[in-house]
Amino acid sequence: MPAIINFKICDNARECSGIAICPTKAMHYDEEKQSIVIDKDKCTSCGLCRPECPIGAIQIGRTDEEYLQCRKEIDEDTRTIKDLFVDRYGASPISEFFMINSNQLEEKIQNENITLIEVYDPVEAQCLLKSIPIKDLTDDIQGDVQYYKLEPSEDIKNKYKITKLPSLLIFKNKTLLGKIEGYYMMEQIDYIKEIIHQIR
Repeated sequence: MPAIINFKICDNARECSGIAICPTKAMHYDEEKQSIVIDKDKCTSCGLCRPECPIGAIQIGRTDEEYLQCRKEIDEDTRTIKDLFVDRYGASPISEFFMINSNQLEEKIQNENITLIEVYDPVEAQCLLKSIPIKDLTDDIQGDVQYYKLEPSEDIKNKYKITKLPSLLIFKNKTLLGKIEGYYMMEQIDYIKEIIHQIR
Protein backbone atom coordinates (compact mmCIF):
# COMPACT_ATOMS: atom_id res chain seq x y z
CA MET A 1 0.00 0.00 0.00
CA PRO A 2 1.28 3.52 -0.76
CA ALA A 3 2.10 6.22 1.76
CA ILE A 4 -0.79 8.53 2.63
CA ILE A 5 -0.66 12.31 3.06
CA ASN A 6 -2.99 14.18 5.40
CA PHE A 7 -3.71 17.23 3.26
CA LYS A 8 -5.69 18.82 6.08
CA ILE A 9 -2.36 19.77 7.63
CA CYS A 10 0.17 19.27 4.80
CA ASP A 11 1.81 22.49 3.58
CA ASN A 12 2.16 21.08 0.05
CA ALA A 13 5.59 22.63 -0.37
CA ARG A 14 7.72 21.84 -3.41
CA GLU A 15 10.66 21.52 -1.03
CA CYS A 16 9.03 18.73 1.00
CA SER A 17 11.78 16.70 2.65
CA GLY A 18 9.75 13.56 2.01
CA ILE A 19 10.22 14.12 -1.71
CA ALA A 20 13.96 14.55 -1.26
CA ILE A 21 14.41 11.26 0.60
CA CYS A 22 12.06 9.04 -1.45
CA PRO A 23 14.32 6.35 -3.00
CA THR A 24 11.93 5.47 -5.84
CA LYS A 25 10.78 9.04 -6.60
CA ALA A 26 7.22 7.89 -5.92
CA MET A 27 6.60 11.08 -3.96
CA HIS A 28 6.98 14.15 -6.14
CA TYR A 29 5.55 17.60 -6.72
CA ASP A 30 3.09 17.82 -9.62
CA GLU A 31 3.39 21.30 -11.12
CA GLU A 32 0.12 20.95 -13.01
CA LYS A 33 -1.85 19.98 -9.91
CA GLN A 34 0.23 22.29 -7.69
CA SER A 35 0.37 19.50 -5.15
CA ILE A 36 2.52 16.72 -3.74
CA VAL A 37 1.46 13.38 -5.21
CA ILE A 38 2.41 9.76 -4.57
CA ASP A 39 2.77 7.33 -7.46
CA LYS A 40 1.10 4.18 -6.14
CA ASP A 41 3.01 1.99 -8.58
CA LYS A 42 6.38 3.27 -7.38
CA CYS A 43 5.75 3.57 -3.63
CA THR A 44 7.19 0.61 -1.70
CA SER A 45 5.89 1.75 1.72
CA CYS A 46 9.49 1.87 2.94
CA GLY A 47 8.53 4.56 5.46
CA LEU A 48 11.57 6.79 4.95
CA CYS A 49 9.36 9.79 4.21
CA ARG A 50 7.32 9.58 7.40
CA PRO A 51 9.90 10.87 9.93
CA GLU A 52 10.94 13.59 7.47
CA CYS A 53 7.61 15.39 7.87
CA PRO A 54 7.90 17.78 10.86
CA ILE A 55 4.16 17.86 11.48
CA GLY A 56 3.32 14.18 10.93
CA ALA A 57 1.27 14.58 7.76
CA ILE A 58 2.65 11.39 6.17
CA GLN A 59 1.31 8.00 7.25
CA ILE A 60 2.35 4.50 6.19
CA GLY A 61 -0.11 1.62 5.95
CA ARG A 62 1.70 -1.55 4.89
CA THR A 63 -1.36 -3.80 5.11
CA ASP A 64 -4.97 -3.23 4.11
CA GLU A 65 -5.89 -3.00 7.78
CA GLU A 66 -3.18 -0.43 8.54
CA TYR A 67 -4.08 1.57 5.44
CA LEU A 68 -7.75 1.75 6.43
CA GLN A 69 -6.76 2.76 9.97
CA CYS A 70 -4.60 5.59 8.60
CA ARG A 71 -7.47 6.73 6.41
CA LYS A 72 -9.82 6.68 9.40
CA GLU A 73 -7.42 8.76 11.50
CA ILE A 74 -7.06 11.33 8.71
CA ASP A 75 -10.83 11.53 8.21
CA GLU A 76 -11.31 12.11 11.94
CA ASP A 77 -8.48 14.65 12.24
CA THR A 78 -10.01 18.04 13.07
CA ARG A 79 -6.79 20.03 12.75
CA THR A 80 -6.27 22.68 10.08
CA ILE A 81 -3.30 24.56 8.64
CA LYS A 82 -3.70 27.29 11.27
CA ASP A 83 -3.35 24.77 14.07
CA LEU A 84 0.15 24.03 12.89
CA PHE A 85 1.40 27.35 14.18
CA VAL A 86 0.93 25.82 17.63
CA ASP A 87 2.26 22.38 16.65
CA ARG A 88 5.35 23.74 14.90
CA TYR A 89 6.12 26.99 16.69
CA GLY A 90 4.38 26.68 20.06
CA ALA A 91 2.50 29.90 19.38
CA SER A 92 -0.70 31.14 17.83
CA PRO A 93 -0.82 32.70 14.35
CA ILE A 94 0.63 36.19 14.06
CA SER A 95 -1.82 38.83 15.23
CA GLU A 96 -3.48 41.16 12.75
CA PHE A 97 -1.67 43.90 14.66
CA PHE A 98 1.52 43.04 12.77
CA MET A 99 -0.07 43.19 9.32
CA ILE A 100 0.74 46.19 7.14
CA ASN A 101 0.03 47.13 3.54
CA SER A 102 2.43 48.41 0.89
CA ASN A 103 1.42 52.02 1.58
CA GLN A 104 2.65 51.69 5.18
CA LEU A 105 5.99 50.11 4.33
CA GLU A 106 8.00 53.32 3.90
CA GLU A 107 6.83 54.61 7.27
CA LYS A 108 7.67 51.36 9.11
CA ILE A 109 11.22 51.01 7.77
CA GLN A 110 12.25 54.57 8.72
CA ASN A 111 13.61 53.32 12.00
CA GLU A 112 17.00 53.33 13.71
CA ASN A 113 16.31 49.84 15.00
CA ILE A 114 16.19 46.74 12.83
CA THR A 115 12.86 46.22 11.08
CA LEU A 116 11.94 42.79 9.74
CA ILE A 117 9.35 42.72 6.97
CA GLU A 118 8.05 39.27 6.13
CA VAL A 119 6.55 39.29 2.66
CA TYR A 120 4.15 36.37 2.29
CA ASP A 121 1.14 35.12 0.36
CA PRO A 122 -1.75 34.29 2.75
CA VAL A 123 -3.31 32.02 0.12
CA GLU A 124 -0.33 29.66 -0.02
CA ALA A 125 -0.21 27.15 2.80
CA GLN A 126 3.57 26.91 2.64
CA CYS A 127 3.82 30.62 3.42
CA LEU A 128 1.73 30.11 6.54
CA LEU A 129 3.72 27.10 7.71
CA LYS A 130 7.10 28.55 6.90
CA SER A 131 6.20 31.90 8.35
CA ILE A 132 9.04 33.37 10.41
CA PRO A 133 8.84 31.95 13.99
CA ILE A 134 9.31 35.46 15.30
CA LYS A 135 9.33 34.55 19.01
CA ASP A 136 12.24 32.15 18.51
CA LEU A 137 14.00 34.69 16.34
CA THR A 138 13.87 37.69 18.65
CA ASP A 139 13.79 36.24 22.18
CA ASP A 140 17.38 37.29 22.85
CA ILE A 141 17.19 40.66 21.08
CA GLN A 142 13.88 42.05 22.32
CA GLY A 143 13.55 45.82 22.03
CA ASP A 144 15.91 46.07 19.07
CA VAL A 145 13.71 44.52 16.42
CA GLN A 146 10.38 45.51 14.91
CA TYR A 147 8.44 42.94 12.90
CA TYR A 148 5.65 43.24 10.34
CA LYS A 149 3.97 41.01 7.77
CA LEU A 150 3.22 42.31 4.29
CA GLU A 151 1.23 40.86 1.41
CA PRO A 152 3.26 41.44 -1.76
CA SER A 153 2.38 43.72 -4.64
CA GLU A 154 4.17 43.57 -7.98
CA ASP A 155 5.83 46.89 -7.13
CA ILE A 156 7.22 45.48 -3.89
CA LYS A 157 8.44 42.31 -5.61
CA ASN A 158 10.18 44.29 -8.32
CA LYS A 159 11.66 46.92 -6.01
CA TYR A 160 13.27 44.37 -3.68
CA LYS A 161 13.84 41.70 -6.36
CA ILE A 162 11.75 39.11 -4.53
CA THR A 163 11.66 35.79 -6.36
CA LYS A 164 10.37 33.41 -3.66
CA LEU A 165 7.85 33.58 -0.83
CA PRO A 166 7.93 33.83 2.07
CA SER A 167 10.71 36.42 1.96
CA LEU A 168 12.26 38.17 4.96
CA LEU A 169 13.52 41.69 4.32
CA ILE A 170 15.88 43.17 6.92
CA PHE A 171 15.93 46.98 7.13
CA LYS A 172 17.71 49.58 9.21
CA ASN A 173 17.33 53.33 8.68
CA LYS A 174 15.24 52.67 5.57
CA THR A 175 18.09 50.69 3.97
CA LEU A 176 17.67 47.07 2.94
CA LEU A 177 20.60 45.25 4.57
CA GLY A 178 19.59 41.63 4.11
CA LYS A 179 17.10 39.32 2.46
CA ILE A 180 16.24 35.67 3.01
CA GLU A 181 13.93 34.10 0.46
CA GLY A 182 11.85 30.97 0.29
CA TYR A 183 11.49 27.83 2.34
CA TYR A 184 13.93 27.23 5.18
CA MET A 185 14.27 24.74 7.97
CA MET A 186 14.08 25.61 11.66
CA GLU A 187 17.80 24.83 11.93
CA GLN A 188 18.47 28.01 9.96
CA ILE A 189 17.17 30.28 12.73
CA ASP A 190 20.69 30.63 14.14
CA TYR A 191 21.85 31.79 10.71
CA ILE A 192 19.13 34.44 10.58
CA LYS A 193 20.00 35.58 14.11
CA GLU A 194 23.63 35.88 13.11
CA ILE A 195 22.72 38.18 10.23
CA ILE A 196 20.67 40.39 12.56
CA HIS A 197 23.47 40.58 15.12
CA GLN A 198 25.95 41.55 12.40
CA ILE A 199 23.66 44.36 11.27
CA ARG A 200 23.27 45.65 14.83
